[in-house]
Amino acid sequence: MSLLKNIFGIKGVENNATPFFNPVTTELHSHLIHGVDDGVQTLDEALETLKVFETMGYKKVITTPHIMSDFYKNGPHNLLDKLVEVQNFIKENNVNIELEVAAEYMIDDAFEDKIKNNELLSFGGDNKYILVEMPFLEEARNFKTVIFELQILGYKPILAHPERYTYYHQKKEKYDEITDKGILLQLNNLSLIGYYSPHVLKAAEYIIDKKLHSFVGSDAHNLRHISIINDKVINSKLYQKACTSVELLNNTL
Repeated sequence: MSLLKNIFGIKGVENNATPFFNPVTTELHSHLIHGVDDGVQTLDEALETLKVFETMGYKKVITTPHIMSDFYKNGPHNLLDKLVEVQNFIKENNVNIELEVAAEYMIDDAFEDKIKNNELLSFGGDNKYILVEMPFLEEARNFKTVIFELQILGYKPILAHPERYTYYHQKKEKYDEITDKGILLQLNNLSLIGYYSPHVLKAAEYIIDKKLHSFVGSDAHNLRHISIINDKVINSKLYQKACTSVELLNNTL
């Protein structure tokens, strides 16, 4: 067993003998705005992480800080200025990546207020994609209401890391129901090597087998995350299957 498996509990990693050419050049889920959530805390951390994205062939990163009522009260009022800081810093250090900011919205009561007040950070131009998440242990009570409100306003909701929600692990048919409602699914790359748990890996396998996903994303909070993706995920069989079993929408952003 590798040292990485011993330290991080990673399972299910079966790398291909021939390196896999990663077709994904646009990243849509990460936490690389410094000092606003549980992601990178300094400009230097953001720079080092984006350097790895660049070496992996990424051309564009849409970074998505947490927005949730109880912990991270972010929004356009602070994130747009912070984005400019990071953009200028990576340009000064010769990192050639197009960087945008959106958000990962927790579906809570405050999110409904943001929808009503038109305070949303979407991405993908006229597609108006918006990345949402729920608590890991219990489905948000207003999930259906929020999705309906977003769709009425022309937004296209993307559910972040659906494979990580424990309440779907014994009811995997819920993933089919979610996509039938027009909700797009974004898999975390780290889920595909069992980084979070074997149950999360199984859920990811189900989603990929059923071809329910539309995006893959790093959910990188730090240099360690993206380094593991670079070293272990890209050449894993399940990541390759995720990239080739459907026409991913990452590079359309």
